[in-house]
Amino acid sequence: MLSIFPKLSKQFPFPPLLPYSQRVPTPGRRRLLLQHRRLLMADPSHSSPTAAAAGDSLLAPPASDAPEAALPAAAPDLDAEFGFQRPELGKEKLAGTVGFHQRHVFLCYKSPAEWPSHVEATDSDRLPRILAAAIKARKSNLKKSTKLTICEGEDGTESSLGDVLIFPDMIRYRGLTHFDVDNFVEEVLVKDVEWLPGSPEAIKGSYVFVCAHGNRDKRCGVCGPALITRFKEEIEGQGLDGQVAVSACSHVGGHKYAGNVIIFSSDAKGEVTGHWYGYVAPDDVPVLLHKHIGQGEIVDHLWRGQLGMTEEQQKKALELKHMTNGVTGDESSAKEANGTNGAACNPAPAGGCCQGNGGGFTCCQSEQPEEKQDKSVPAEENHKSSTTETDKESGKKGHMKICQMPNWFETWERKDTYATLAVVTAAATVFVAFRIYKNTN
Repeated sequence: MLSIFPKLSKQFPFPPLLPYSQRVPTPGRRRLLLQHRRLLMADPSHSSPTAAAAGDSLLAPPASDAPEAALPAAAPDLDAEFGFQRPELGKEKLAGTVGFHQRHVFLCYKSPAEWPSHVEATDSDRLPRILAAAIKARKSNLKKSTKLTICEGEDGTESSLGDVLIFPDMIRYRGLTHFDVDNFVEEVLVKDVEWLPGSPEAIKGSYVFVCAHGNRDKRCGVCGPALITRFKEEIEGQGLDGQVAVSACSHVGGHKYAGNVIIFSSDAKGEVTGHWYGYVAPDDVPVLLHKHIGQGEIVDHLWRGQLGMTEEQQKKALELKHMTNGVTGDESSAKEANGTNGAACNPAPAGGCCQGNGGGFTCCQSEQPEEKQDKSVPAEENHKSSTTETDKESGKKGHMKICQMPNWFETWERKDTYATLAVVTAAATVFVAFRIYKNTN
């Protein structure tokens, strides 16, 4: 036997057992052991199957104390927590919540489900990252304050991957790549000239963008898709295909105001303006299509602001409108919600006779005959007297609804009045001079 096994050394190869008092772990060592055990429980893959099974057997409660099979967890009510039933909806004033910008650039890039939380700053998404960095680097050289947002883009659709939409210029550039970004920013945004490689295309109609950036904020992820679905249903139902386009977009600021909607459409002068709306619910979609796009009127109680205005200007603009119309914000909300501030005056569908109008102009006509209006009194005074008489008549007739005069004069500036008077005076002078000249001859 001695020839088979080597002779063991006199000293045993393992250290002798310590006394019990020394084998008890210290508090620090006990904490490390507990942390290690928790890691094994959270991710058993870090240990061998045998060790994991042993750990589970040690940590499992006795069979007599084991709970019954757990019931499946109820699906969370996303609408109540993040959607249109959330408690915060409609709690804050919206006017004046849009940061000042004069140009809005939309890069068509993938779908909302593929957008990370900060799509403009992700290494894997090269094109939006490089474009955002180029715009930021040239910020001081830009002729117009520019805002960048990502919208849906997929090859084979109207908005392909890499397309760029620019508002209020109403221009589309096709197929931007990360190789072209610096030249594109220099030519289009800094020098404000055409970028010839992109073959600029003029775009027409109205464009609606809905924030659906769920990976950035759950409220937008819940509200956005529902609003887009409702917009598409209403557009198809009202025969507005080709006139109104709707697309999901990334973070625009103000997640707490979800659903957030941006609408670009023409005003009374044919100029394109961008208006932001917040707290938009699916039932508000027909109102926005009919009132804003169809009649060119602002939906006051949902209005956040406008492209080209500072926050303070946005607040004052809405206050002035309410003062001019003689209503408060709550009264305006009630009228718009009931469809009596425009929709009742003109039941024509969106895209009817009021298509493209703005500045609060409607198709409703004044009930005051022209012969009753005093031409020696300024237009605003005539409007006030007309409004007063209209209110009296509506009170007498009870159920008869008489629409107020169009409030287009809100956008009529004093210099326009002076210019008109000068033209009329000049024409009258020429006419009188001609008559005198003719009589003398």
